[in-house]
Amino acid sequence: MNLPIEFCERMRKLIGDEYDAFIASYETQLNRGIRINTLKCDSVAEIFADCERVAWCPDGYYIKDGIVSGNHPYHAAGAVYFQEPSAMCVSVGLPLCDNAKILDLCAAPGGKTTHIGARMKNRGLLVANEIVQKRTAILSENVERMGLTNTIVTNETPTRLAEKFEGFFDGIIVDAPCSGEGMFRKEPQAVDEWSVNHTLSCAVRQKNILDDAYKMLRCGGYIMYSTCTFSYDENEAVVKYMIDKYNMELCRIDGLDELSSGIGEGMENCRRVFPHKNKGEGHFAALLRRTEENGRTTEFIKKSEKRKNSTLEDAKKLYYEFEKTSLRTHLDGEFVLFGDNLYLLPEYVDIDKLKVLRCGLHLGEVKRNRFEPSHALSHAFDKDVYINKVETLSDSDEIKKYMHGETITADVSGWCVIMCDQIAVGWGKGSNNTVKNHYPKHLRTL
Repeated sequence: MNLPIEFCERMRKLIGDEYDAFIASYETQLNRGIRINTLKCDSVAEIFADCERVAWCPDGYYIKDGIVSGNHPYHAAGAVYFQEPSAMCVSVGLPLCDNAKILDLCAAPGGKTTHIGARMKNRGLLVANEIVQKRTAILSENVERMGLTNTIVTNETPTRLAEKFEGFFDGIIVDAPCSGEGMFRKEPQAVDEWSVNHTLSCAVRQKNILDDAYKMLRCGGYIMYSTCTFSYDENEAVVKYMIDKYNMELCRIDGLDELSSGIGEGMENCRRVFPHKNKGEGHFAALLRRTEENGRTTEFIKKSEKRKNSTLEDAKKLYYEFEKTSLRTHLDGEFVLFGDNLYLLPEYVDIDKLKVLRCGLHLGEVKRNRFEPSHALSHAFDKDVYINKVETLSDSDEIKKYMHGETITADVSGWCVIMCDQIAVGWGKGSNNTVKNHYPKHLRTL
């Protein structure tokens, strides 16, 4: 690779005697990673039996070509998530309390959101925010595919969220926009965009984002700050800024002893991934704890009666009729209706005046006085919750036909979930030994 001369000089100064080994790593093979979604399963680990585990992520593997692709039923079912191995360290290290309120501030495409969501086991509240509107669709799709039911997806600026959620969150992930030095091997275009000035401007933006994140953190809460760059200016220098300005505590990150320590005095608890020392691209992580009391704390007390109306009540009635015949569970809480789409809101949250793409669990749509379940509802529960199921295997013609959008044959009546190796992939509707396909058209494989 034709690395920028100034970048090389800065790296030589940063890591000294390790520089030659670092440069040599650019000639080695990229490491592809995959993470098992523990909300859905653990049995699919069998197909990775010959794959090496990611040392800093219990659910992560280095994936070999040809085992699983984006068209595989396990991917469609949300059983796995393709993720850069280094990035897996971030959600592993964020401490969680009971019924935690967590914000992923720069969330797209959703790797860290879905990882922390799995750790939360769909309890509490997870807000996944993305400021770039065109990236929110893939974020929302991944939240749905991975079966997160406690998650709000928003498209807001950090400043706007800070006005709404002062002192509210127990933990905040800030995977900040950066100069991308750690991704040069994977994304060569980042080399062309690199300059010293770019790293410095990124550092300014990172500090501004963290200023807003701090406002939203309760006393004793944690910010997990991460980047995919080697730049000291964007990493330890930003951490030092937060310590000096807010008296934050730089904490040890449990489970990441495999990784290198931060650079500079007092930065030992930071963690770095270097490609010549670990099997992953460049990454940085630091866990900061708020020690000072908040000026005020936002506590949302929802008042469902404000949202009650006859249209909503009719939609709930139709949903409950569907629930009796299709699910072995009963959902209760605050229901909201957006157009004809019915959602179940997570606890603790007020979504008024926010740009919201997904407000919790999308239950389905009311169509001509009948209820049609959403794709998200087929991914929301354990297999035993669904009353009617059609079982298939991952290498069967039936699941291939279903994912193509074709009808399949099965002795089942009414709404049913198509399972692959006992993991739900999507809905069908059976009648006369034929299951009509309700797999979303935009997800169908060719």
